[in-house]
Amino acid sequence: MKIKATFRTGLIMALLILAGCASGPGGGIYVPVGGEPAKAPEPPRTSAGEDEAPVWRKSEQPAAAPPEQEPPRSSSPSYRETGDGLSPAALSLVREADGLLKQGDPSGAIARLERAQRIAPRSAEVYFKLSEAYVASNRLGSAEQFTLKGLSLAGSDTRLQRAGWLLLADIRRARGNVAGADQAEARAAAL
Repeated sequence: MKIKATFRTGLIMALLILAGCASGPGGGIYVPVGGEPAKAPEPPRTSAGEDEAPVWRKSEQPAAAPPEQEPPRSSSPSYRETGDGLSPAALSLVREADGLLKQGDPSGAIARLERAQRIAPRSAEVYFKLSEAYVASNRLGSAEQFTLKGLSLAGSDTRLQRAGWLLLADIRRARGNVAGADQAEARAAAL
């Protein structure tokens, strides 16, 4: 009997709580003091003077003049006049890598040169040094790719370009690409 009474009391309490949460026929629970529903405030207005240009929506903008024609692009890559120089930090890492290469530690040299590459990502010298380190570790495919990247960053610096083309010729010859090596040597001789 006590269980039925407790159950009924709990059920009645739950119904009363739910009835209290329900909204009346007039709408939401919160009614403004005046009894009228509140209106959204108007957006702020700026003082647009006569000398200011009107702001147009994208769909309302007047027809724009046709864009100026760009000069035609050539299919050859564009080179900068000069590559980036080495910062003192990158130069220090390159010198450390040279020492490691002389000691016969190409993997340590590669680690130092990859750090230098992150510091100076547009320096052709870093890429050529990375290429030399990959040659020392007998990873000629990567060495060739780093040499090509270095050549793309050498700009008009003939000293760097010549060194890069000769390095590429050596790598291609070691890979068995004699024709590619001859072409690279011809490019170096033309500089």
